[in-house]
Amino acid sequence: QVQLVESGGGLVQAGGSVRLSCVASGSIFSFNDMGWYRQAPGKQRELVATITRGGTTNYADSAKGRFTISRDNAKNTVYLQMNSLKPEDTAVYYCNANRAGVNFWGQGTQVTVSS
Repeated sequence: QVQLVESGGGLVQAGGSVRLSCVASGSIFSFNDMGWYRQAPGKQRELVATITRGGTTNYADSAKGRFTISRDNAKNTVYLQMNSLKPEDTAVYYCNANRAGVNFWGQGTQVTVSS
């Protein structure tokens, strides 16, 4: 059973930075893609950023230029560095991993950006 555990969320002021971490229970090299999604109150879950096994990244328009996704295969960890945070970035952030068409999700970590 794959387990993804997120950490690093919290309360931050607008303009600040936060780094989220997602640790997988096994080797992340087995996953085709890994990524971060978020869900704000009353809204649908949306893509933030993804990274392939080979390191190719993809970002939502709202994240481009501010967020950076990276992975450390040796530590089975995926990161999301978020800079220049805005109140509209407030959401629960979820780690996602895909393997052979099956999606796995973490429990989520709350990020709250105050104005």
